Amino acid sequence: MSDTKYDSVLVGYVEDAVTGDDGFQYCKFNIKDHELKEIAEKYATRRGEDGKGGNIYFTLFQTKSGKTCLRVWDPNSEAAKEKRAAKASEAKGDDLPF
Repeated sequence: MSDTKYDSVLVGYVEDAVTGDDGFQYCKFNIKDHELKEIAEKYATRRGEDGKGGNIYFTLFQTKSGKTCLRVWDPNSEAAKEKRAAKASEAKGDDLPF
Protein backbone atom coordinates (compact mmCIF):
# COMPACT_ATOMS: atom_id res chain seq x y z
CA MET A 1 0.00 0.00 0.00
CA SER A 2 1.22 3.49 -0.81
CA ASP A 3 2.28 5.91 1.89
CA THR A 4 1.30 8.90 -0.24
CA LYS A 5 -0.70 11.50 1.65
CA TYR A 6 -3.10 13.66 -0.31
CA ASP A 7 -4.26 17.17 0.57
CA SER A 8 -7.46 16.97 -1.46
CA VAL A 9 -10.55 14.81 -1.82
CA LEU A 10 -12.21 13.58 -5.01
CA VAL A 11 -15.64 15.18 -5.32
CA GLY A 12 -16.71 13.51 -8.54
CA TYR A 13 -16.41 13.15 -12.26
CA VAL A 14 -17.03 15.94 -14.74
CA GLU A 15 -18.97 15.70 -17.99
CA ASP A 16 -16.88 15.55 -21.15
CA ALA A 17 -15.76 18.93 -22.46
CA VAL A 18 -17.97 20.57 -25.08
CA THR A 19 -16.83 23.26 -27.47
CA GLY A 20 -19.32 26.12 -27.66
CA ASP A 21 -20.18 28.36 -30.62
CA ASP A 22 -17.63 30.87 -29.33
CA GLY A 23 -14.79 28.34 -29.60
CA PHE A 24 -14.30 27.90 -25.85
CA GLN A 25 -14.44 24.52 -24.18
CA TYR A 26 -16.83 24.00 -21.29
CA CYS A 27 -16.99 21.29 -18.62
CA LYS A 28 -20.07 20.81 -16.49
CA PHE A 29 -20.35 19.24 -13.08
CA ASN A 30 -23.13 19.16 -10.56
CA ILE A 31 -23.15 19.11 -6.80
CA LYS A 32 -26.34 18.37 -4.90
CA ASP A 33 -27.44 20.81 -2.20
CA HIS A 34 -26.68 18.43 0.68
CA GLU A 35 -23.23 17.70 -0.81
CA LEU A 36 -22.54 21.41 -1.16
CA LYS A 37 -23.50 21.98 2.48
CA GLU A 38 -21.18 19.16 3.57
CA ILE A 39 -18.34 20.55 1.45
CA ALA A 40 -18.82 24.02 2.94
CA GLU A 41 -18.77 22.62 6.48
CA LYS A 42 -15.77 20.30 6.00
CA TYR A 43 -13.46 22.04 3.54
CA ALA A 44 -13.85 25.81 4.00
CA THR A 45 -10.75 27.56 5.28
CA ARG A 46 -10.96 29.21 8.68
CA ARG A 47 -12.28 32.75 8.76
CA GLY A 48 -9.99 35.14 10.63
CA GLU A 49 -10.92 38.02 12.90
CA ASP A 50 -10.62 40.36 9.91
CA GLY A 51 -13.33 38.37 8.11
CA LYS A 52 -10.97 36.93 5.52
CA GLY A 53 -11.05 33.23 4.79
CA GLY A 54 -13.96 30.88 4.37
CA ASN A 55 -12.68 29.84 0.93
CA ILE A 56 -13.22 26.47 -0.71
CA TYR A 57 -10.65 25.50 -3.35
CA PHE A 58 -11.79 23.25 -6.21
CA THR A 59 -9.51 21.84 -8.90
CA LEU A 60 -10.49 20.31 -12.23
CA PHE A 61 -7.91 17.74 -13.33
CA GLN A 62 -7.49 14.96 -15.84
CA THR A 63 -6.71 11.39 -14.89
CA LYS A 64 -4.10 9.34 -16.74
CA SER A 65 -6.94 7.74 -18.69
CA GLY A 66 -8.16 11.17 -19.84
CA LYS A 67 -11.26 11.46 -17.65
CA THR A 68 -11.85 14.90 -16.10
CA CYS A 69 -12.48 14.95 -12.34
CA LEU A 70 -13.20 17.51 -9.65
CA ARG A 71 -11.42 17.61 -6.31
CA VAL A 72 -11.60 19.89 -3.29
CA TRP A 73 -8.65 20.90 -1.12
CA ASP A 74 -8.94 19.64 2.45
CA PRO A 75 -7.25 22.08 4.86
CA ASN A 76 -7.66 19.49 7.66
CA SER A 77 -5.83 16.65 5.89
CA GLU A 78 -2.55 15.33 7.28
CA ALA A 79 -0.72 16.35 4.09
CA ALA A 80 -2.00 19.93 4.31
CA LYS A 81 -1.05 20.14 8.00
CA GLU A 82 2.45 18.86 7.24
CA LYS A 83 2.88 21.41 4.41
CA ARG A 84 1.78 24.26 6.71
CA ALA A 85 4.17 23.09 9.44
CA ALA A 86 7.07 22.88 6.97
CA LYS A 87 6.27 26.33 5.60
CA ALA A 88 6.09 27.79 9.14
CA SER A 89 9.42 26.25 10.11
CA GLU A 90 10.97 27.61 6.89
CA ALA A 91 9.65 31.08 7.69
CA LYS A 92 11.10 30.96 11.22
CA GLY A 93 14.63 30.17 10.00
CA ASP A 94 17.60 32.33 10.92
CA ASP A 95 17.14 36.07 10.78
CA LEU A 96 20.84 36.60 10.11
CA PRO A 97 21.56 38.85 7.13
CA PHE A 98 24.45 36.65 5.95
